[in-house]
Amino acid sequence: MFERLALIGVGLIGSSIAHRVRREGLAKEIVAHARSRETRDTVLRLGIADRVTDTAAMAVTGADLVILCTPVGAFAAVAAEIGPHLMQGAIVSDVGSVKQAVIDDVGPYIPPGVHLIPGHPVAGTENSGPESGFAELFDGRWCIITPPEGADADAADRLVRFWQTLGSKTEVMDARHHDLVLAITSHVPHLIAYNIVGTAADLETVTQSEVIKFSAGGFRDFTRIAASDPTMWRDIFLNNKEAVLEMLGRFTEDLTALQRAIRWGDGDTLFNLFTRTRAIRREVIDAGQETPAPDFGRSHGKG
Repeated sequence: MFERLALIGVGLIGSSIAHRVRREGLAKEIVAHARSRETRDTVLRLGIADRVTDTAAMAVTGADLVILCTPVGAFAAVAAEIGPHLMQGAIVSDVGSVKQAVIDDVGPYIPPGVHLIPGHPVAGTENSGPESGFAELFDGRWCIITPPEGADADAADRLVRFWQTLGSKTEVMDARHHDLVLAITSHVPHLIAYNIVGTAADLETVTQSEVIKFSAGGFRDFTRIAASDPTMWRDIFLNNKEAVLEMLGRFTEDLTALQRAIRWGDGDTLFNLFTRTRAIRREVIDAGQETPAPDFGRSHGKG
């Protein structure tokens, strides 16, 4: 499908792309760039890429597909570096969890004749680094493609086919709408998880050993989310602040209503909410976006 794939950043997502691309024969050559020598050595040792470069500019030279897999906060600097070296007709995409920021930060550095088609594979584990990647990560998961206004339709279709071959289901969406949807389905849940785990760590009346010992009461699943890469999530919140703050406002209002129901013994309100949310959980399982196992979301082995 592509002559040369350039991966800028080789963490969980980047390495998983490389594994699947190699398995499916989607690119004749995979070139990777990572900032640290340790990561570059690991990529070579594991055979994730055919070549590893010291600079992003070297990696994208001659590549007809470039995927940015660094934290979103680094995109502008990376785009400034690679812009002059991008090949005519190349597709530049990414795997970031926010999309309007990609268009705003990367778009100005994309030369005429190069196609910016942002993307977001809604997949992952709590693990990070090149050793964490595995070819099946995207199987049955959604990848959202957000072509900017005026984007080349053929390039967008090609990227859609690429992600479908990686195992993803795909949907094309406006970037701003994507950011609003992901604010409530991903970003705010992560913020809540980080907050509640931090609250537990700060409690003086409950020991840390007790928190860990009895974590199966629900705390365990918050810790899985809160174990996610801190750099990536810092950048997500800073680059999707409007949508996150809007969803946090709604969440705060609903939380206040719950507090009121508990304070006044309003069992009907609590029961009705819990019944409705339980039904949503069933729909998530039925849609194949989760397993019914109690340790939901954990990776059970790498392919």
